[in-house]
Parts: sequence; structure tokens; C-alpha cells
Amino acid sequence: MSIKIELKRKALHLTGLTVPAVYLLLGKAYTLTFIGIAFALFVILEPFRVIEEWRDKIKEKLDLYVSPEVVEKIELLENHINDITREHERNRVAAHIYFAAASFIIVYFFPENVAIGAIALATLGDALAAIIGKTFGRHRFSNGKSVEGSLAYFLTGIVILTPLVGILPALIGSLAGTIAEFYNLPPDDNFSNQLAVALAVYLFHL
Repeated sequence: MSIKIELKRKALHLTGLTVPAVYLLLGKAYTLTFIGIAFALFVILEPFRVIEEWRDKIKEKLDLYVSPEVVEKIELLENHINDITREHERNRVAAHIYFAAASFIIVYFFPENVAIGAIALATLGDALAAIIGKTFGRHRFSNGKSVEGSLAYFLTGIVILTPLVGILPALIGSLAGTIAEFYNLPPDDNFSNQLAVALAVYLFHL
């Protein structure tokens, strides 16, 4: 995947920062509602992303009821989504579903500062790790990850978490997130990354 496509992918990924933003502005109850609605929409729309025949039927219907310009814009959006979707993601549950599920669990069960820090780090840290690793990564591991990318994640974690939970939990949480991001822990790194950070920070912040 080229750096241009990676940037487009991570720009979309960064919309996950809306979760800690909503939490800060509106509180826990509104945040859970926000995530819950997003999760429901993602699940409803997921079959149309995966099953090509369903998408074709929808486009046939659209041709009857909307202008060609609208159909063209929809197809353009579909092409952009296909561009930023990795090959192994095309026929499996989408990353944003895992992200929303983990965010809901974390906001519901963990304190506000831990939840905000974990979600923000999993979002921003992952994006910076990918971009810096792709651009400046010179020391590669066997799985394709780089020292530079992992270091970017770790340092991002310290910057985000320290004001929220203190230096020691920030170090532990950043390390946990870096490991989860490095190994792409199942079921999906967008799920395991958030939980790894939240659990590590919570345990050492008690």
C-alpha cells in the first residue's frame, strides 16, 4: 500500500477521535449512545460492503430513482473505500466494527481518564506508527513492522497518557499498546489495541 493511500486510510481512521471528543464534551451517557448508534449502523451496512451482489442490486435501484451524477459520486466513494481496504479485510468483519465494539466496552467499564487515553492512543498512535513506519522505517521486523513505527506509537502514548494518568501508568500503557499493535493481536488490532492500553493503564493507575 503506497504512502498516499496509507494517508487516506489513516485520515479515515482518525475519525475515531470523535469518541474521546464526545466524552469530553458531553459525558459518558451521550458517548455510549453515540458509539451504540454508530455500531448499529456499521453492522447494518456491513453486508453491503462484503457482498458484491447486494451492492449491485442497490446500484440498479439507484439508477432508477436518482440522477446519474449522484450514482457517479457513490461509485467514486466506493472506489476510495476499496483503495484503502487491505486485501485481507475485504471478506472479513470491518475494522470500524471492532473499533466501535472496543470503544463501547472501554467507555462503559473504565474511568473517564483511562477510556479517553486508551481510545485516543489506539487511534492516533496507530496512525502515526503506520505513517512514520511507512515513510521512515529502515529497521524492519519479520512481520513488516518497523522500529521507527513502534517507537512513534510508544512516544505518542507517553504524550497522550501522562497528563491523564501519570508517568508510570503512561509508560506501561504505551508499552502494552505498542506490543498489541506490533503483534496485531486477535480478533483485530483495532479491538485488542484499545483494550490492552485500557487494562494496563487501569491496573497500574489504581
